[in-house]
Amino acid sequence: MSQLVIRGGTVIDGTGGEGFEADVLVEDGRISQIGTGLSAETELDASGCAVTPGFIDIHTHYDAQVFWDPALTPSCFHGVTTVVAGNCGFSVAPTRPEHHETIALTLEKVEDMNPATLAAGIPWDFETFPEYLASVERRGTVLNYAAYVGHTALRLFHMGHDAYERAATDDEVAAMAKSVREAMEAGAAGLATSFAPTHVGMGGKPICSRMAEFSEFEAMSMELSKLGRGVIEATLGAGFAFNEIYDFQRRVGVPVTYTALLAMPGLWQHGSNIHKEERAKGTGVWPQVSCRKITMQVQLSEPFPFDQAQCFASLYAGSREERLAKYQDAGWRAQALEELSHTPLPTRWENFELAESDIHTGSIDRKLVDLAKERGESPLDTMIALSLEENLTTRWRYIQANDDEEGIAHLIQQEGMALGLSDAGAHIGMLCDAPLPTDLLGNWVRERGVLPLEKAVHKLTAEPASIFRFEDRGILREGAHADVTVFDPRTVAPGPIRRVRDFPADADRLTADAPQGIRHVLVNGTPIQTNGTSHATTMDARPGQRPTQSNFK
Repeated sequence: MSQLVIRGGTVIDGTGGEGFEADVLVEDGRISQIGTGLSAETELDASGCAVTPGFIDIHTHYDAQVFWDPALTPSCFHGVTTVVAGNCGFSVAPTRPEHHETIALTLEKVEDMNPATLAAGIPWDFETFPEYLASVERRGTVLNYAAYVGHTALRLFHMGHDAYERAATDDEVAAMAKSVREAMEAGAAGLATSFAPTHVGMGGKPICSRMAEFSEFEAMSMELSKLGRGVIEATLGAGFAFNEIYDFQRRVGVPVTYTALLAMPGLWQHGSNIHKEERAKGTGVWPQVSCRKITMQVQLSEPFPFDQAQCFASLYAGSREERLAKYQDAGWRAQALEELSHTPLPTRWENFELAESDIHTGSIDRKLVDLAKERGESPLDTMIALSLEENLTTRWRYIQANDDEEGIAHLIQQEGMALGLSDAGAHIGMLCDAPLPTDLLGNWVRERGVLPLEKAVHKLTAEPASIFRFEDRGILREGAHADVTVFDPRTVAPGPIRRVRDFPADADRLTADAPQGIRHVLVNGTPIQTNGTSHATTMDARPGQRPTQSNFK
């Protein structure tokens, strides 16, 4: 459609300013006019609705899924029009043919992606990061797609499997820095890494970015500083903590966002206090916060929540038969229980409950601690026993983090903190937090009144656009790209989460494909949803673009 009008809604333009009644005229992919009495051959009714910029999700892992699912489901259903992939350093490029399996096994372990799906779904017609972006753009996307170049991929590309064992040489660091510059010049959104102790890769080894000296990462980061463009994203850990990231940002000069400032007792107060002090001095650091409790499902065939314990991490180096033998060994279980009580993120057994089971159907949704009490044993013993009875297919639901509601309310109201951590595209068999925008608008704006609607829209649109300097996006104004989301503030909600089997290699995942209150969504002027019906997965058009970034200097 070259011209259409969105009529009769309340325009909330993304700036944080008060909404106003107006029509929005769209022509040739841009907003040509905002005013009253506008007309076009095609009209979209927005009566009773907010008309806002399309939502921007800055923390996704769609790096592989983009090839077989250009609609980037389920984000497209929730009013999202722009995503940023490659977070935590887990891009799929640069790569060499001999490392494809290593990348797949890393993504399996860290981000719960199925290696068979990756083998069937990624074309692997690229090696460098510029070639990756070109491959994505040849196929097209329904949403606007941006991506970081990842530290883990860079190390593997330039060091081979030594990347998991040692520090880089000066020549290797220089080669990685050169690849970062090439990626940025081709349109990468920035550079991402992880130092998190929870990020354990194939065979139970730490991901290779964790093996790097910090000077290596800073050398790569300085390429963004020289260009004056892009964003650095990091998952914090040893050697890169709350109180160190601010000085680092001042040295490199470009925005830095970190994952994640979670609402957990003690943690959020500490991180928030540091940020408040540093913000008073002036900072370009943006902690990522989330309005959703991190609620995951797990099977003991892949015991992701326990990876911080060495006895669990070491299981990945062995066979399934060896894993089953360990689970049946009372001595191993006692050791595992002891280790889990001393991990950086303590295991909170009271947060576990039975989610899915073929034989224990009468216990579904019951708390693990109650089941364990009835059996007279530890929660770990009960989880293992019930799982062994159905060949480890039992699924357990647990709240991993971000469940302090007072902390969530505090963090999402703070200046200089960005909404992130939807993790869309990752952990697909365990969680689905892509509904972050509809959860914010329904739960925290309408139901709880924690944020005014205009502020929430700002945090979903203009604020992330400003961090990345995405040109002409995030604000409804004349001349801007026509990324538009129209929703009913009275009904908007994330809807249910369900398990489907629709990925390559017949893989299953959790999705949220039925939110409430989203009426229309436009990407660069093309409707991908109208009157509450999504066309994103069936339309031939792929209107998504790679957002361009303006320089900081």
